[in-house]
Amino acid sequence: MKELEMIRAYYKPMQPSLGFNGTLQSNILYHEVTPAKATHNFVYCFWQLKTLEQLKNDFVYKVVSDGCIDIFFEHNHPIQNFVMGFCKTYTEFPIGKSFHYVGVRFFPSAFPILFNFNAKLLSDKSTELKNILPDLSNWISKSIYSEDSFNGIVEKLNFKLAEIIRSRSLRYDSRFFKALQIIFEHDGFLGTETQLDADLSSRQLQRIFNYFIGTTTKSFSDVVRFQYILNKKSMSANKEDKSFYLDVGFYDQAHFIKNFKKFYGFTPSEAFR
Repeated sequence: MKELEMIRAYYKPMQPSLGFNGTLQSNILYHEVTPAKATHNFVYCFWQLKTLEQLKNDFVYKVVSDGCIDIFFEHNHPIQNFVMGFCKTYTEFPIGKSFHYVGVRFFPSAFPILFNFNAKLLSDKSTELKNILPDLSNWISKSIYSEDSFNGIVEKLNFKLAEIIRSRSLRYDSRFFKALQIIFEHDGFLGTETQLDADLSSRQLQRIFNYFIGTTTKSFSDVVRFQYILNKKSMSANKEDKSFYLDVGFYDQAHFIKNFKKFYGFTPSEAFR
């Protein structure tokens, strides 16, 4: 399991549109919880998004590209449970005036490894979980109650996922993880055709990344670089640094802004104001 430990050591997927650009309203709560030790190599976090009072207008939930796969459901209607795959651009969900969503955010590659499922079939869309993992979907429907607290739900999910992990004979492709580590070590800024020396042909590498991540090495590297930018900028005191794009492989500011907006939905100046 040291392969998945490597991902946690290198990668911190952020959803910053909820944190520091003012798009989240004061009457909406977003909260992340770190998983238990038994699941922390597979799960980045458990999260909830809920209204604290009924909104006047329908809320549009914006999700930035993070390279992860999420399972999520409505707390008061857990029979409505879904899985969201890798997204190559930001995604928007109109979710109404009153809601309470709970989710599990899996690290890149963790979902396909744990459930032996092709991540490419989930990419760029939200799918009913019952069509992918009917047993887990049924368990969520029957085991999550509207009176459960968020911490109580997290405890149940931790226990269930730990049970699944223990029951599996998990296989890891060392060549895939070698390529993945190279991408993380370069913060996504590398030539995927020339610098991914993982003892695989280009065609094999693309096939294996499509299965475990849901996209190509180039597309995933772009998301890793985007997430690196978010992490660096969120911690930087100088959010107005106009030359930052040069440090992350862009040769002109216009290209950087266009690329950033593709993954975020806002320009850098709008996101980091």
